[in-house]
Amino acid sequence: MNYTELSKYMSLILRHKPEVIGITLDEHGWAEVDDLVAGIAKKYSFDQNMLEEIVQNDNKQRYSFSEDKRKIRANQGHSVEVDVELKETVPPEILYHGTGEKYVKAIQQEGLKSKSRLYVHLTDNPKTAKTVGRRHGIPWVFQVDSKKMAEDGYLFYLSENGVWLTREVPKEYLKKLFSWV
Repeated sequence: MNYTELSKYMSLILRHKPEVIGITLDEHGWAEVDDLVAGIAKKYSFDQNMLEEIVQNDNKQRYSFSEDKRKIRANQGHSVEVDVELKETVPPEILYHGTGEKYVKAIQQEGLKSKSRLYVHLTDNPKTAKTVGRRHGIPWVFQVDSKKMAEDGYLFYLSENGVWLTREVPKEYLKKLFSWV
């Protein structure tokens, strides 16, 4: 298994299904590094050095070590209930959400919902939103009036890796919709 595949497997474990390798996450999403390494090593060739290389070189900066490097967690994207200790942050005026064409109609009708995750993921960069949308087919980008949402009492958080998070985006805050084919 290459590092990209191992990183995806780690993402599954640290964001969604820690039980796959028999570990648990604490209330803040932390797992013991030794337990994670041992759990993955039962199925794949894996060690502490590989883990550190994956964390350091992950282009999305998905993971963080605790200060003493004894614990690790995913920065966001969880479907299991954890509090990754995000601090409330005032968002920029506009944020973006990338999606695939097949979801556009539902988003226009219902707004953005976190679905199986704890938060809706947003970015301050439309090109990043386009890249995210492309993972789901023909990319579409929604522009979110995050300034108005914040004024109306919606909370925003900025994760360790620069992803903006909020619980939902009602449809009235979706200002523009555009596609790149």
